Amino acid sequence: MKLKPLMLLPPVIFAAFAALAYIGMYREDPQGLPSTRVGNPAPAITPEGLEGYPTVGQEMLADGDVTLVNFWASWCPPCRAEHPQLLEYAEQGIDIVGVNFKDQSNAALTYLREEESPFSAVAFDPRGRTAIEWGVTAPPETFIVDGEGTVLFRFQGPLVGSDFEQRFVPALEEAQAAAGAS
Repeated sequence: MKLKPLMLLPPVIFAAFAALAYIGMYREDPQGLPSTRVGNPAPAITPEGLEGYPTVGQEMLADGDVTLVNFWASWCPPCRAEHPQLLEYAEQGIDIVGVNFKDQSNAALTYLREEESPFSAVAFDPRGRTAIEWGVTAPPETFIVDGEGTVLFRFQGPLVGSDFEQRFVPALEEAQAAAGAS
């Protein structure tokens, strides 16, 4: 029997997919997407804000204190799930800058009035341009920014659950310890 070149194509394709899956299973963080922002200066945040809330200035991200930058939307159920944690962080004195994106301003304002705002300032990004600059894929996403304005950590998803406790909390504690030591 003569072997045709096209007959080899399916097993070669299968082997390639199997190799990619094997490599993917053993990489450092198979759940996370790499962020091009970690280790670099924080990108600009739109100066557009929500009525009645302070707007975000770039100087807020380099004021000497660790800052959280939280991308959220009123229509986002995971954003609502993490809201109590954001309020707790705000009560602890952690500075949180909110970026409301791909939302309607009236819906965002209603949400913040009803649920209480944990944010020291709120940017309004209805077209998602700031989110693109930061590499945000979907809300909520939270970034830890050091006192010099460098992005230290990116967390995708709500600030609840074991992933939050195992990855975000230690990264925030490390950032705060480093800020306190300097």
